[in-house]
Amino acid sequence: MVGLGHAQETPAPVVPAPESTEWTPPPLEPFVATYQAFYKGKEAGDATMRVAHGGGPQWRVDMAVHGRKGFAGVLGLNLEQSTVFNNDGGSYVPLSQSTVRKGLFIGKKVTGTYNWSSGTAQWTGDLKKERRQPITLQPGDQSALLLNLALVRDARPGKALSYRYVDVGRVRQYEYRAADATEIVQVGDLSYDALRVYRTNGGNDETILWIANGVPTPVRILQREDGQDSIDLRLIEYQGA
Repeated sequence: MVGLGHAQETPAPVVPAPESTEWTPPPLEPFVATYQAFYKGKEAGDATMRVAHGGGPQWRVDMAVHGRKGFAGVLGLNLEQSTVFNNDGGSYVPLSQSTVRKGLFIGKKVTGTYNWSSGTAQWTGDLKKERRQPITLQPGDQSALLLNLALVRDARPGKALSYRYVDVGRVRQYEYRAADATEIVQVGDLSYDALRVYRTNGGNDETILWIANGVPTPVRILQREDGQDSIDLRLIEYQGA
């Protein structure tokens, strides 16, 4: 992996898009993906995303981001999340969610349940009282982690995408748009022909993902604040679990 602002001595091989012009998202299958984490352009740690099949329609997705020494106070670089969900005919339906955030002298844990029988979701743990109140669910609601998988599933060149985010006691509407064409994105020792997908209603907090045709997880996830790169996750390896 080459850090930001560093040039390679030899060009990285390119993973081309399939010859077919049709965008073909991968089926939901177990995998383990390893990312290199950067913070404000500096190598800062690593991350692992894991998708496992629990049997029948039930699945689980986990993400763990760990900052190295010197980045212990950055909450986004000391984060563990998981979501248990059903794959209902290609729709990802969250069932439960947990988040553990660690920082310098602090630690917070939150768990939530999506009760589709009652039509509500509710969280408990280290969060404000108002965010412990029940939230009325709507079909298609997604957790933060499920958004990553949903974007891999749904993105097409030029397509607008809309999701209702229900996570950690909050409800937000997330609007995304995919670029009209793919671009070459360097990740690790490879360069992917990837589609840039960006949130259009995030204001000063931008989220940009790059998705490669047939790859089950984003090849890069970038968060920007006030026009500056913040947390940047770059895929360096993935394999079937």
